[in-house]
Amino acid sequence: MGGSDAKALARSLLDICRMRKLTIATAESCTGGLVAGALTDIPGSSDVIDRGFVTYSNDAKRVMPGVKATTLATFGAVSKETAQAMAVGALERAGVDLAVSITGIAGPGGATPGKPVGLVHFAVAARDGRLVHRECRFGALGRSTVRQRSVLEALRMLIELARGPQPPVKVRRQPPTRARTNTARTPRGLAAKRRRPRGTSSPLS
Repeated sequence: MGGSDAKALARSLLDICRMRKLTIATAESCTGGLVAGALTDIPGSSDVIDRGFVTYSNDAKRVMPGVKATTLATFGAVSKETAQAMAVGALERAGVDLAVSITGIAGPGGATPGKPVGLVHFAVAARDGRLVHRECRFGALGRSTVRQRSVLEALRMLIELARGPQPPVKVRRQPPTRARTNTARTPRGLAAKRRRPRGTSSPLS
C-alpha cells in the first residue's frame, strides 16, 4: 500500500469523472491536502479538480467549508457531523459535483476518551443529494501510514459516488402456477364414456 495504489485510484477516478463530466473539491484536515495532491499529481487533472480546502484548525473549518461553531463545539472536529458538514460545505462553496472531507487523529498525540489515534471520519457529498459517511479506526500505525490509508479510503469513496447511484436490484417474480383441478372419475362416469356412440351418419333423405 503506497503511492502507486493512490496513483492508480486517482487515475481511475479522473477517468470516471471525465466520462461523466464531473468536478471535484476536497476538504481535508488530518491529511493536509494529500488527496488533492494525489489527484493533481496526474497531468491534465485540472478538468476535474476544482479546488482543495486544507482545514487544519477549527477556525479554518468554520471559515472555509462553513462548519457551524455549534457543530464543532457539540461533536468535536473529529466526528461524523463535522465530516458531513465539511463535505456539504465544500460542495456548495466550490459549486462542484462531488466533494470529499477527511478529519481524524493521525497521531502520535491528539487522542481523547472515545477518540483514539487512528480514528478518521470521511464524508462524500454529491450534487444530486447523496451524502455518504464512513468511520475508520486504523489504529496507532504511525502518522504517515494513517494519512496514506486515509487518502486511499477517500479516493475509493469518491469513485463509488462518481459511478452514480446503483439501480435497485429487481426481484424476478415467478409466474403464478396454474393449479390443475383433477376431477375424480367415478366408475359410472367412465362406463358412460365408454358406451357413448362415436357418431353415426344420418340416413340420406
